[in-house]
Amino acid sequence: MKIRDVDAVWLHCPLPEAKQHTSDFGRMTAFDSVIVTIRTEDGLVGFGEAKAAVGSAGNGVALVAIIENELRPLLVGEDARNITRLWNRMMNGSRAELAERFGRPMPILGRRGIHVAAISGIDLALWDIAGKARGCSVLELVGGACRDRVKAYGSGGWGDKGKIGPELKGYVAQGFKAAKMRFGAMDGRAGNALAESLLRVRAAREAIGRDIDLMVDAHGTMNVAQAKRFCEGAAELELRFVEEPVMTDDRLGLAEVRAASVLPIAAGESEFTRFDFAELIERRAVDVLQPDLAITGGFSEGLKIAALCEAHRLELSPHCWGSAISFRAALTLAFVSSAGVYMEVPMGADPLLREMASIDLELKDGTLGQPTGPGWGVEPDPEFMRRFARSQK
Repeated sequence: MKIRDVDAVWLHCPLPEAKQHTSDFGRMTAFDSVIVTIRTEDGLVGFGEAKAAVGSAGNGVALVAIIENELRPLLVGEDARNITRLWNRMMNGSRAELAERFGRPMPILGRRGIHVAAISGIDLALWDIAGKARGCSVLELVGGACRDRVKAYGSGGWGDKGKIGPELKGYVAQGFKAAKMRFGAMDGRAGNALAESLLRVRAAREAIGRDIDLMVDAHGTMNVAQAKRFCEGAAELELRFVEEPVMTDDRLGLAEVRAASVLPIAAGESEFTRFDFAELIERRAVDVLQPDLAITGGFSEGLKIAALCEAHRLELSPHCWGSAISFRAALTLAFVSSAGVYMEVPMGADPLLREMASIDLELKDGTLGQPTGPGWGVEPDPEFMRRFARSQK
């Protein structure tokens, strides 16, 4: 089980114009991700994913460089079964021995950001190997599922007030019983962003009715006053949650919005490690935690964040906006945690999710089934990988 090699490749998947969408991130013309491959001396191959950005697009050059030049030397020759020890070594760097001796984290400078995203990709690949070595899914490896199926929501909702209703009704027609739409600064194109946001959300609720859960996501683009006014204006719409009404860096501001709102507040897609999530909880800023396992530290950190949810009676709804690998990892986390109440399914035209590998995305009564197959049950198509590999030069 010794690690023979660690490789990373940046995949850049351009979208045809007809499949592009526009949000506060701008026009999404491509999907990007970094796929990590770890090989052991006895022939096992594990796949992971690291992301350079929360949205669909992001330059992967720095991630590849960190994985191959900084982290690979720490891993080659090590036992792939020692996932926790390897995670700590990557995080603590030259102080790993001290951290082990004293039993507390002593992170290097890169304790957030791109370095942690790189660790995420490696961690996911190590868990993939762990499952394959035992001939079982990661879900089985960590104790099995808490529930038979997980509720899913279609995640998109970029249309204006005349198109948002038909857009979300289209998700319902595909079998979803929950849908999420974007709002906030992107509505500024119409003048009064707050008023336009409320008009769009009301149009969405009217179109899909009250039997379908409706979530909304501002990507942190409002200020505290705007967010409080939005939550007040949308209170009677029975929203399932309001995601990132303000930037989560403003912990006190987010907590102020939550304290003033009768609507649940969700956040976490751009947070790093259990420590960021612990801060959100300590500030009483959230009701729903949304870790992205290709960013926040991998499945290992996901398990710790899920434990925080359970201990503080919060909901877990993993953020998913990447490849089939991080999707399967997030779905596994939702199944293994008693707090895992919802799973995000991107409605953008994501080739990394729908074309890179074959996975089960079939909905039954608005829910997804348990992931199967060794490890994550994801084997990337080599031709897809070759086609979309971006040169690092």
